[in-house]
Amino acid sequence: MNAPVQKLSAKSKPASRLRIGQLAALAGRSVHTIRWYEAQGLLPPVPRDGGGRRSYSQRHLNWLELMERLRRTGMSVADLRVYTSLAQQGGSTLAATRAMLLEHRERVLGRIAESQAALLLLDEKIAFYSVWITQGVRPKKARQA
Repeated sequence: MNAPVQKLSAKSKPASRLRIGQLAALAGRSVHTIRWYEAQGLLPPVPRDGGGRRSYSQRHLNWLELMERLRRTGMSVADLRVYTSLAQQGGSTLAATRAMLLEHRERVLGRIAESQAALLLLDEKIAFYSVWITQGVRPKKARQA
């Protein structure tokens, strides 16, 4: 499992520009994963320093956390790309960005309801077997599944 994203400390503020290895370590992801996110268009643009090296910031660290959380809710990589693109366009896409998240939220709520129904069935089955074990006799009524 990925480590939680850590905020840069006040101590690290002077060095708030991060190399990819530092970002990967703070984000709990591999350098390969960071590069993949960038190649997929799932990170805000990354400026380069005078030597042409990528220079990441707290913004990129926060964005990686957001992408991970959205993935955990079941958002597809294709939708993450759309979301990232919309968010980067700013004010002109606020309504579209919000609508996209509202639609995704409804899908998440549907999956939560399905999980709650499955959990209820599990609880019923556990209770059924608990009664059987305690009483030594199979209970008459059990929800069939």
